[in-house]
Amino acid sequence: MTSVDQPAPALTFARPVQVTVWGENRHEQAEPEVAARYPEGMHGAIAEGIRNNLGEASAVRTVTLDDPEHGLTEEVLASTDVLVWWGHAAHGEVADDVVERVHRHVLEGMGLIVLHSGHWSKIFMKLMGTTCTLRWRTEHDRELIWTVDPTHPIAQGIPHPMIIDEDEMYGEHFDVPAPDELIFLSTFSGGEVFRSGMTYRRGYGKIFYFRPGDQDFPTYFHEGVRRVISNGVQWAVTHRPERTTPTLLRYETEDFYTGHGYQGPMESDAESPAQSPAPSEEAHA
Repeated sequence: MTSVDQPAPALTFARPVQVTVWGENRHEQAEPEVAARYPEGMHGAIAEGIRNNLGEASAVRTVTLDDPEHGLTEEVLASTDVLVWWGHAAHGEVADDVVERVHRHVLEGMGLIVLHSGHWSKIFMKLMGTTCTLRWRTEHDRELIWTVDPTHPIAQGIPHPMIIDEDEMYGEHFDVPAPDELIFLSTFSGGEVFRSGMTYRRGYGKIFYFRPGDQDFPTYFHEGVRRVISNGVQWAVTHRPERTTPTLLRYETEDFYTGHGYQGPMESDAESPAQSPAPSEEAHA
């Protein structure tokens, strides 16, 4: 493993970033070698990396698939700035109503970091609107992660290239929409390439997909991988006074002053802003 570059200055927030790490936690229970590799679970290793990198600038908790409501209750999501997601063997066990809840919170401004095989999770596929399929191989490939956007906040402090001695191979074509930003590109022992670090925006939420991290390898103890995830957490925070979904708004001419506080589609002409009394001069002041 290659050591990371000198750390970039941490971003400063008014309060610690509230991070929830979601882990499927199936391989750790069913496969002794995975449990030995990740004694605190993969979610535990991911959370440890974030805590080590962000320190008091973060407050990190872990939840798993087997928790009530998969640990993703309304209360948990409402208090989460950034959700980190790892899943693989049990995507289909994630309840659709929980997926809808997570989707709503992303549109309202919650950040989402999707790792490795989370590319086939219900929530990522819903946000992408594509099959999210790819090519793969588990044969101990060496991976080089090349930074193609060195000025991006997520790339700060990351070696170029970052070397992962052994990991699962992912190859193109990766069926996702063209990203807002391509940050990392991976090459593998077999000659394959893969867009391994990409960002998207959906509604008010920021999404970062990062490729490394198969259960058969100790990838989430790699200091560079941990740094990337931690940088991604800081990048994915959305600063808004409150969490709200983007809404359809109808305005009359010069109604941009207040909009009459209107939210959502009109149900009748009587509720139309056009039928409301004209705002007073004081309202425009």
